[in-house]
Amino acid sequence: MQAVRVHTQGGPEVLAVEDVPVPEPKAGEVLVRIAAAGVNYIDTYQRSGLYQVPTPFTLGQEGAGTVERIGAGVLGLAAGDRVAWTGPLGAYAELAVVPADRLVALPDVIGFDQAAAAMLQGMTAHYLAVTTFALQPGHTCLVHAAAGGVGLLLTQVAKARGATVYATVGSEEKAALAREAGADDVILYRTRDFLAAVRRLTDGRGVDVVYDGVGRETFDRSLECVRMRGTLVMYGNASGAVPAFDVLRLTPNARYLTRPRLAEHIASREDLVRRSGEVLGWIASGRLRIRIHRTYPLAHAAAAHRDLEGRGTSGKLLLVPQ
Repeated sequence: MQAVRVHTQGGPEVLAVEDVPVPEPKAGEVLVRIAAAGVNYIDTYQRSGLYQVPTPFTLGQEGAGTVERIGAGVLGLAAGDRVAWTGPLGAYAELAVVPADRLVALPDVIGFDQAAAAMLQGMTAHYLAVTTFALQPGHTCLVHAAAGGVGLLLTQVAKARGATVYATVGSEEKAALAREAGADDVILYRTRDFLAAVRRLTDGRGVDVVYDGVGRETFDRSLECVRMRGTLVMYGNASGAVPAFDVLRLTPNARYLTRPRLAEHIASREDLVRRSGEVLGWIASGRLRIRIHRTYPLAHAAAAHRDLEGRGTSGKLLLVPQ
């Protein structure tokens, strides 16, 4: 079978499509034939070395497909079942072994492409808006990169929960997508200072919460956008990691800063099933719309990474085995 392997961490050029043996599921594991794999910023962090992963490894933490074989002791799954997952590595491949307790069943009305586009980013939007800062009617939030994979979903979830959403994007095309997702005001950050815009929109008060997956480029001004006793949620590093931070900077206005991850929000089987069930249910009902920007064959994984890191995409990127 083919898989995208990383032998040395670095730029997109280190991604190598190789023929590798078909893995054998051990006790408690399932072999899944992958129909689609999600491309995410965490993949670029692991590829580049920002997040250290022992090499060599097969990239990819999000996939959807059908059960091929099950290992000993696996109950409730059988060959042909439609499943999806996020977390375990190995999705950039034709087949992957996944722990059975990390798999969720897919409703028939949800396609593999939708599932592979929703597991990581959809549940990220869910925990950000439902758990990290539980948005309620009357809250105001700033969503950075609102036309990106998480941004479009987070904007929809925030609006569904009754919040006012201010969104930052990089182009008029992306602004239209953010408005379609429900953003109340869209700030083109290349031509408008988003801090000045937020202060104007909130009469100088600031927003209740900033959701920032951009990182280094936006951190300082994001913090200044937060109201007294409001929260800055840093959940990604698209522009690079935030430098070392002096916590005394939080003292004026008693602001809160947090750096959550999805892993801790789906650590238990119960949390995974509940959170994924809500997200997949929203998609099935039409409440949450998935935008797939582009689909690539496995052999073009490097191109997918270049496009994602170039920040010219809007919505989800997928890899599809040929």
